[in-house]
Amino acid sequence: MTNQGYKLSQQKKKFLSSNNNLRTILKLPLGLSALLLISGGTSLLPITANAQNISQRTASSLIAQAPATQNIIYVNSETGNDSEGAGTTLSSAYKTITFALQQAQPGTLVQLAPGTYSAETGETFPLQVQSGVTLKGDESSKGQAIVITGGGAYVSRTFARQNITILAGNNSVISGVTVTNQNTRGTGIWVESTNPTIQNNTFVNSKREGVFVTGTANPKIENNLFSQNSGNGVSVAKSAQGEIRANVFQNTGFGLAIGGTSSPLVVENRIVDNIDGIFISNSAKPKLRKNVIENNQRDGIVVISSGLPDLGTNEEPGGNFIRNNKRNDLNNATRGTVIAIGNDIDQEKIAGQVEFVAAQVEKPVGETTAFIDVPAGYWAKSYIEALSAQGVIAGFPGGQYKPDEPVTRAQFAAIINKAFSPQAKRTAINFNDVSRNFWGWEAIQTSYKGGFLAGYPGQVFKPQQQIPRVQVLVSLANGLELSASDRNSLSFYNDASQIPNYARDPVSAATTKQLVVNYPSLKNLNPNRQATRAEVAAFVYQALVNAGRAQAIPSPYLVRVPN
Repeated sequence: MTNQGYKLSQQKKKFLSSNNNLRTILKLPLGLSALLLISGGTSLLPITANAQNISQRTASSLIAQAPATQNIIYVNSETGNDSEGAGTTLSSAYKTITFALQQAQPGTLVQLAPGTYSAETGETFPLQVQSGVTLKGDESSKGQAIVITGGGAYVSRTFARQNITILAGNNSVISGVTVTNQNTRGTGIWVESTNPTIQNNTFVNSKREGVFVTGTANPKIENNLFSQNSGNGVSVAKSAQGEIRANVFQNTGFGLAIGGTSSPLVVENRIVDNIDGIFISNSAKPKLRKNVIENNQRDGIVVISSGLPDLGTNEEPGGNFIRNNKRNDLNNATRGTVIAIGNDIDQEKIAGQVEFVAAQVEKPVGETTAFIDVPAGYWAKSYIEALSAQGVIAGFPGGQYKPDEPVTRAQFAAIINKAFSPQAKRTAINFNDVSRNFWGWEAIQTSYKGGFLAGYPGQVFKPQQQIPRVQVLVSLANGLELSASDRNSLSFYNDASQIPNYARDPVSAATTKQLVVNYPSLKNLNPNRQATRAEVAAFVYQALVNAGRAQAIPSPYLVRVPN
């Protein structure tokens, strides 16, 4: 991506207010992953206070391909035992991460089974991941079912006494876990003058931030989700550097708080629905490239003190999409001038002294998949987020999914169309209660012609009727032409007698083909209860898996019976 032929002297203009703007359009591609960064300054409390006060994945499937020579230690908080001779196999695992890390040598992989790891299960915090050790859960789901929660005292060389969950050592790797620290001023992972890799994790509900980077640290923080942390997503302080790439920062205080004399590379992140997107303070000089920063409650980027972000040059345009933030997209509150070349920013939302060359940046099609009402550990989280990423389902304004709300037959038809794009198998009919100007008319027609849905006697469809679970399963089985040799699979359910006669063969097929996900009890189908948005997401996703169009997501609530 270049900016050849554009001379700063010809195209720049200094913004003394958000109303005096010169917009020069450059076309820049932006292929972004979801990413968001946060950083802190020389003082922890002021940044946190400002953010809060200014406004408020069958364990075997978790094992990655590892070198044959790599030592693997297994941990299972539910079935493990911290005793000599344990930890060597999946069936004979240690119970605590604490004990496993004490046995780990450089080059060791500590593999975690699904479960919760906390003080109640025997953990002692903070967990210290020593040099060269890998702490690994399930990267494919960003650790949805592997939750490390808690914190303990740590005396930082640069910030005194702290409460942290994990201390990341030099050349360590932390991946595929969910980290939560709900203690006062609690931080998830502390990185101090080390260079760990922190990737494919979820950081949620910590009282302060998900990751704190300080000293001369140089970490790689990549493809993580930061959500609902009271302070910041990521804080960067002192003279730290590092790379923060392809993360999602959503619904937290400051997405990234970057202070001290730090100079991290912040690239290809998605920073949305926070109080402020990126807060830059002290003499920090972060380099910002190809980030999406939008829909934050106040400002997209705030610069104070002597902060001086690199938002693009003539030779290397910024490529950031910074729009739709409530107050300002870019707020320079320093006495100096911020140079921003090759970014897509609303010219009416620039405050302070900014030398600005605008660009037309192609925003990524995919939206963020983190919903504020679908927390870490929620039984259907992986299904919901996977379908959201594919554009099959969507949320509501304010970042909600509303997982427990019912689904109408018209809404289900729309989901079917987006998930399967049904091909016609029969001729359309005109339902008496679905007019051509009804929003779901086309979806209903397509799903009917594709064999997924049918009407009721009298040629009515009942589009606004809340669809029961049994109809969802019958629809998927019929539309995908699934069959079972007999109905024996129905004996698995305690309430099999409640399945209507017309539905017994399709439900048996859906069960045999592993479309059924029952939460909280595997053996209770609840066929006639209204299906929730979460349940529909689970059923539809499993149908896509059966069709070979999606990868399997391990779940303790997936019904498995012999074929």
